[in-house]
Amino acid sequence: MPINRLIAGFKAFRETYYDEQPDFYRSLVEKGQTPDVMVIACSDSRVNPSIIAKAEPGELFIVRNVANLVPPYEPDNHYHGTSAAIEFAVRDLGVKHIIVLGHTHCGGIKCLCSGHEDAQNREFIHDWISIVENARDDSLDGEAQLRHVERQAVKISLKNLLSFPWVVSRVEDGSLTLHGWCFDLEAGELLAHQADESWKTLT
Repeated sequence: MPINRLIAGFKAFRETYYDEQPDFYRSLVEKGQTPDVMVIACSDSRVNPSIIAKAEPGELFIVRNVANLVPPYEPDNHYHGTSAAIEFAVRDLGVKHIIVLGHTHCGGIKCLCSGHEDAQNREFIHDWISIVENARDDSLDGEAQLRHVERQAVKISLKNLLSFPWVVSRVEDGSLTLHGWCFDLEAGELLAHQADESWKTLT
């Protein structure tokens, strides 16, 4: 059963970090978390930032949502889970890097490219993925369109990060750097968005 597999996994985790390294989590509890990096990733079960980066507990501050999107800065009385996480990471934890981690074969992006047909009977997905509505290129279709939109969505999210005033101020003073990455599920490659609008393979 899947649940039994998870329980067994927790037992192995506990042995590694509590029995074999008893000071590890004690230090994280006593000193608190001090991650230098925030990752905004997709909820997709195949794209786990900690596993991809081989990160230790306490190393990454992660928020995951459908299609790894950053909404624009909209301070109001509504609920803003992703924006709240960004605010905490920047203003309270003082992270030095924010990575928007996109990936190929994203279900949210596929939903967007299908004209929202898959989202018509849903209560939240349609509005959420409309954040990157402008990522589509009508001259493309099929897989070419999907790969294009997956990368464009990362760029739009980076732009939206710069609509948060306290993100902009830290970027301008050099204490915060923004990164746009895309993980290719098939090739096992990691691509990074460059200042000249190109994408560079990191691995």
